[in-house]
Amino acid sequence: MPVISGLRSRRVLTGASTGLLLLLGGGLLAGARQDAPTQRRVLRVCSDPNNLPYSNSREEGFENKLAELIARELNAEVQYTWWPLRRGFVRNTLRAGECDVLMGVPSSWELVLATKPYYRSTYVFVTRKDRGLTIRSLDDPVLRELKIGVHVIGDDYANSPPAHALAKRKIVGNLVGYSVYGDYAEENPPAAIIDAVAAGEVDVAIVWGPIAGFFAKRQAVPLELVPVSPAIDLPFLPFVYDVSIGVRRGEDAFKEELEAILDRKRQEIEALLESYGVPIVGRRTRQVSSR
Repeated sequence: MPVISGLRSRRVLTGASTGLLLLLGGGLLAGARQDAPTQRRVLRVCSDPNNLPYSNSREEGFENKLAELIARELNAEVQYTWWPLRRGFVRNTLRAGECDVLMGVPSSWELVLATKPYYRSTYVFVTRKDRGLTIRSLDDPVLRELKIGVHVIGDDYANSPPAHALAKRKIVGNLVGYSVYGDYAEENPPAAIIDAVAAGEVDVAIVWGPIAGFFAKRQAVPLELVPVSPAIDLPFLPFVYDVSIGVRRGEDAFKEELEAILDRKRQEIEALLESYGVPIVGRRTRQVSSR
């Protein structure tokens, strides 16, 4: 999973709209704000404005679309607080009362009260289809001979699960690090690692599935995505994660209301994730290419 870390950035609050990423409304009704009896509910969401495939300020991410779906079910309108996903995100948004729900959090995350998962995804190996590489495992000897792209996280150089797992195997000298944040002045910073695979700058990248699936579909050459094995690298380094919606602790009634929507709209949510190329654990991961 992408990790929340980094530096505080400026927030921008927009008006009501129909989609967003991370957080919903809370007020007189559990998890929703209602300023007067005649007004509609407000779904207050905190979201990263430049973080596809999850969200952006144009509401093009799948978490934007999920928030739109939830707002319709709640008969609510959406308000955004835009805040880059960095260290202090939860403290400055959900806990500060700027918003009331996170659209995508690890299901076991202790900082929030999480709903039941609405998807389960995995890190994947990303290669060019025309290379004919058949990497299936972190223990494949060929990884010692290839240039491997991995995401690195944060200004403190904390590493992603692939970087940790490869370092444990003493595969270090052939790694190429790509910041999961990248240059925030440019659109879609996390895409750089997938661009590098397509361009042949690295032989293989090990990337969180939703990022890989979304940007691989937009490349000019066919790319292949294969789930990382083992799913849990011993003693305990997961490569598969459940993802939920998060609310403030204590808002159990609101959590249950959201879970009812997730259950009721399960097929629509699965179709949404598939349209964004999200690899879902339990389904066959397919070769993907850009349109």
